[in-house]
Amino acid sequence: MSHLPDFDDLDAIAGWLSRLPGFDHDAAAAARQRQDQLTKPPGSLGRLEELACFMAGWRGDPRPRIDRAQALVFAGNHGICARSVNAFPPEVTAAMVANFRVGGAAINQLARTAGAELTVVALDLDRPTRDFTTAAAMGAEECLDAMRRGAAAVDRSADIILLGEMGIGNSTVAAALAHAICGGQAEDWVGRGTAPDDAILAIKTGVVRDGVAAHCGVSPMQALAALGGREQAAICGAVLAARAARIPVMLDGYICTAAVAPLHGANPDLLAHCLVGHLSGEPGHVRLCRAMGKQPILDLGMRLGEGTGAALALTILRGALACHDGMATFAEAGIAAG
Repeated sequence: MSHLPDFDDLDAIAGWLSRLPGFDHDAAAAARQRQDQLTKPPGSLGRLEELACFMAGWRGDPRPRIDRAQALVFAGNHGICARSVNAFPPEVTAAMVANFRVGGAAINQLARTAGAELTVVALDLDRPTRDFTTAAAMGAEECLDAMRRGAAAVDRSADIILLGEMGIGNSTVAAALAHAICGGQAEDWVGRGTAPDDAILAIKTGVVRDGVAAHCGVSPMQALAALGGREQAAICGAVLAARAARIPVMLDGYICTAAVAPLHGANPDLLAHCLVGHLSGEPGHVRLCRAMGKQPILDLGMRLGEGTGAALALTILRGALACHDGMATFAEAGIAAG
């Protein structure tokens, strides 16, 4: 288990890769060999086989198990909400955090069903970030502090970390981060989120365009501070802490994927241990996944957030490992593998 470097310089994170553990190719090869001996035609379980080998390589175990899964939901508030980018007021963020804590949200039901322990971390909800069209959303130290808090929330004894978020206005933040890191036009990345009409959609698009233009030329990690929120920074911190502990990560949908886009921009291999749980109904997500080389596990048209898609994908991952570990080999079953 590697020690996580200190969060003291945003741009230094791009060079962390040599200090973090990598994929165990020997464990993955042993898992692939086992897959080829199981009582099925080779490759017939499709992506389930790939997922089992992925888990083997990152856990360093040819027959990996998920005994402990942690679902982490980070919540934050955003200064750009003052620009009328959302139909709901920022106070809804705190109300939803309270709902998570009493078990009344969708993520509570899905995490319980998937066998994941839910942890909710609210990040200074009474102190929104700044409007990124007029100033950086966060200073460098503020961003690093949120990353530290995200890293500290990771359960190092977990076998997988599921990441989710809550924050009114954060689909606008996600679009801005995706636009800043991947380029294109603001329209490529902006979806409705919870916007009920075209007027709010047009406002969101303008805010994303103006925000990215205001901070052009910054490094990917500086873009996280300039355009992101505390929950996006915390997600990045959690991803890095999980990597240091050799724990695979299941990202949720568009907002979680966009949250880690600055890490991808800094060094794509920093996300090698990450899966994307589902393809969001937000139109920018498919483009972002393609740019990051990630194939979502599920496509259910969901766009709720909260980690709900990651929790559902965990059930698929558990199925992949159950087959990998529990199926008989041809030799064990006394079947000739012609």
